[in-house]
Formats: sequence, C-alpha cells, structure tokens
Amino acid sequence: MTTHEPVETRYDSMLYQRCGRSGLKLPAISLGLWHNFGGVDRFEDARAMVLGSFDLGVTHFDLANNYGPPPGSAEETFGRILKDDLAPYRDELIISSKAGYYMWPGPYGEWGSRKQLLASLDQSLRRMGIEYVDIFYSHRPDPETPLEETMKALDHAVRSGRALYVGISSYAAEQTRQAAHILKELGTPCLIHQPRYNMFDRWIEDGLLDVLRDEGIGSIVFSPLAQGMLSDRYLAGVPEDSRAAKPHGFLKPDQITEDKLTKINRLNECAQRRGQTLAQMAIAWVLRHKEVTSALIGASRLAQIEDAIGALANRTFTREELQTIDKILAS
Repeated sequence: MTTHEPVETRYDSMLYQRCGRSGLKLPAISLGLWHNFGGVDRFEDARAMVLGSFDLGVTHFDLANNYGPPPGSAEETFGRILKDDLAPYRDELIISSKAGYYMWPGPYGEWGSRKQLLASLDQSLRRMGIEYVDIFYSHRPDPETPLEETMKALDHAVRSGRALYVGISSYAAEQTRQAAHILKELGTPCLIHQPRYNMFDRWIEDGLLDVLRDEGIGSIVFSPLAQGMLSDRYLAGVPEDSRAAKPHGFLKPDQITEDKLTKINRLNECAQRRGQTLAQMAIAWVLRHKEVTSALIGASRLAQIEDAIGALANRTFTREELQTIDKILAS
C-alpha cells in the first residue's frame, strides 16, 4: 500500500514541453539519479527528493544501468520508491534508463552491441520492478559496433514491449543524423538526445542543435549546472560536504580553478540582477533554445530541486544579458 499521497496541485505550476515532433511532453525540469541515489547514500534522502519532485510536477526520472554507486543501485533505490509509494501513479511517470557504459565483466558488459543493450535493459527492468521503461537510450556511441546494430537493438526494445520510446546520449551531430535516419527507416523514430550542456560546455551549439531541429528530435540536457559549479555552492571555494569533495564523485576539486571561481562569481552577479539564483539563471540559459525540451538536474536535497524549478519564473533573456554572459565566459 502506498504511503505517499501526492498533492492534487502537482500539475498546476510545472511547464511541460513537447519533445521534438513527438506526441510526448516532458517537464521543463527533470530529475536525474546519477548521483545521491546509490547504495552509498541515505535511502530516506533519495525518497524525499523523488516524492517531493513528483509533488512539484516533475514527472520524468532519468536513470542508467550504471548509476550508483555501486552500479545498478540507483535503479534499485528508485524501484523501491516506486513499489512502496508511486506504483499507483506509474502512468503519470516517464522513467528512462540507458546502457553503454561498463556494467559487468567480459566482452558483453559495455558499449553498444545488441547483446549488451538488451541484456542490460532486462537487468534494469528487474532492478526497478517494472515491465517497461518509457525511454531507453544508447548511452554513448560505440566506435567498434555498426551503428545499424545499435539502432536495431533500440528498435527491438520498443517492438518487444520493453520501451515506449528510444533515444541516444552524447552522440555527435553527424552521428545523430545517421542514427535518426536509421531509426526512421526502422519505424521507431529517435525521440530524444541527451547531451551534456552548460555555460562551461557549449559543444551542442556547434551543429547538434541544428540536427535536432532538422530531424524533429527533442533534447534533455544533463549537467546544466556543471555538476553544481554553476550554483552558490562554490562561490567561495569547495565546501567539505559538496559533490567535488566526495571521493566517488566525478567533479574533482582541481576542476574548480581560480579562473572558474572568478567567472562563477561574475555570473552570480548577473543572476542577482535578474532576480535569480545562479543555478536558476544557468537552467533558464540552457532552456532558451527551443530545441531543448528539458533540463536534467541532479540534487542532494529537495531544496535544490525547488530552487531549480524556480528558474521557470523567468526564462527570457535580453540581448544585453546574453552578451554579458558570453563576455564573462570568454574572459
């Protein structure tokens, strides 16, 4: 029996945007379980963030086979929350998973072969205790597996009832165009692309956004806060309880240079003039592109999710504001 009763007003304030030319809408803010939802983390904290997000209108929860640590444990955590609290609301959720990074030993435990993708998807479904995912991704391009094989595996995931939609992550512009054409011929269109994108990493502006627009593919950008650097957490350096201070994190203290700190503080001044926190401005900034359907955020506490959703109150930028941001980033 569920122990959580979602608030009735959960859909009143969230913005939902159409994903490319599909019929699916995603919340402008989605929650990623890359960090802070693994077996090393407190379950009650994870539960509070997932349920609190749902109450705020966040319907999309993004996972991958290897999220943890240990790998797989984030899906187990989410599966437990789903079973105990959200099972009656499964049809209100968009759950995604991915396969492609290292998951188990031997030649079939990573990359993009049909064997790896479908075996991994079956494992993910078991860990989460669900019959299908709404979106299944190829997590990264495989330089040694024919693209046709990887895309046919995604197509089979849909045709076999394991997934409703498919997507790709971290594929370059031309790879994305090729993948989209293969999937279109197979009859399973590419719904979505999940690239890294933030003020410090703007690679998608060099061709990928054009491909997404041409092909009618949506996008959900991960690390819009540059793993927390574009927030007030690092205005004065690296806090002891921050992501950069964790031994199992991807963000390392040496990545937060004096140059980065200077830019972060100048960007924070710009955000304050807009009446926003730095994190809110950074999220609004990635959402300024019509090709960006959703910003995929991570969090360690519910207050960070609430702050991120606050970005939607001011998503427009003047030309002068965008020029100021560009000058700060180029300095």
